[in-house]
Amino acid sequence: MALRDRPTLAAAAGAACIASSATLVRLADTQPATAAVFRCLYALPLLGLLMWRENSRYGRRPARARLLAGAAGMFFALDLVFWHHAIAAVGAGIATVLGNLQIVVVGFAAWWLLGERPDRRLLAMVPVVLVGVVLICGVVGDGAYGADPALGVVFGVLTSLAYAGFLLVLRAGSRDLRRVAGPLFDATAVAVVVSLALGPVSGGIDVIPSWPSHGWLVVLALTSQVAGWLLISISLPRLPATVTSLVLLLQPGASVVLSGVVLGERPSAYQLAGCGIVLAGVVAATSGRRTTRPSPSVDAPAVSATIQA
Repeated sequence: MALRDRPTLAAAAGAACIASSATLVRLADTQPATAAVFRCLYALPLLGLLMWRENSRYGRRPARARLLAGAAGMFFALDLVFWHHAIAAVGAGIATVLGNLQIVVVGFAAWWLLGERPDRRLLAMVPVVLVGVVLICGVVGDGAYGADPALGVVFGVLTSLAYAGFLLVLRAGSRDLRRVAGPLFDATAVAVVVSLALGPVSGGIDVIPSWPSHGWLVVLALTSQVAGWLLISISLPRLPATVTSLVLLLQPGASVVLSGVVLGERPSAYQLAGCGIVLAGVVAATSGRRTTRPSPSVDAPAVSATIQA
């Protein structure tokens, strides 16, 4: 695949695909669990076809890899439901910025679970990022955007925790870089089931498709769940961390701009400053990490994304 040889271009294209995710969720105007279920459900046929092609070429994946991908899907369902609640509480743009806190969460989770001591930059940037989060909460200044900015931050932090779990588990189950659709299909399929189960406790779920809501969810499935994630899965293992951090931060920045243009969201000056501080802290926290480009073998480490879906 040509994009395998151009990972920076693939990363930028993936970030562009996913930048519209939060805006499309708002346009769909459905319950959080509903959006989570159908964005995944509508992606399954195409992902299934791509997985079938991979299996035809490389054989079936080991059972352990499939189980881990399915477990990752449980975290992904939680991530989506929490994130969609955050979008409703604090807006599409800010919720997407908050989702990028997962980069910090992954660093500490890897330290706790895997014994991988985080870089000093990560430790130094945590207080900086927290300052940005406080500003986004709306407790400073007047005119904070969002129905409940403080609650939005709570859901944003929960999103980051669930998203970090998704990335860590998916990494453990996706060691064959030749396959990008198979792990994504398994995780997406499990996310459908878990999101359905979460529906009754997360605001309800609408199981009957309606127009135009489900039209937006189809667009979301094809642009974000399929195209965006496949491009990101191709690119991230092949790029140094410094490059991926900078390229993929196009996504939350573009999301803030897009939500303003399409949805008319107008965060306060303090909230925008908080977004800037969070993004700057994320760049500084990840720019000190060194990553080598693995060869596409079955033993290569799996993808570790750094953006909110």
